[in-house]
Amino acid sequence: MIAGVIVKEAVGLLIIVLGLVLWLGRKVSILHAYHYKNVKEENLPAYCRMMGIGLMLVGLGIAVSGILDLFYSALWWIPTVVGFVLGLTVLFIAQKKYNGSILG
Repeated sequence: MIAGVIVKEAVGLLIIVLGLVLWLGRKVSILHAYHYKNVKEENLPAYCRMMGIGLMLVGLGIAVSGILDLFYSALWWIPTVVGFVLGLTVLFIAQKKYNGSILG
């Protein structure tokens, strides 16, 4: 149980840090090139912001599920699902809005 919590926290924090690097550092290069190849230069800051927020939502859901797993092991999946749904929605909206398609 503790090992699972540690793994969830580590993965969640890693994804949150990658989201921060993408958003605040504007390091779009951490994404695969086809994700941002059609993004205009003037839209890169907004694109990085939305993509970073989406990643952080996914990471936050995973991290919260690890904490919740310590206290209510039957409910760990709820923040994971919410984080994935919200985060992936933001990621898909950013892709569609700034890159022109969801698939690249």
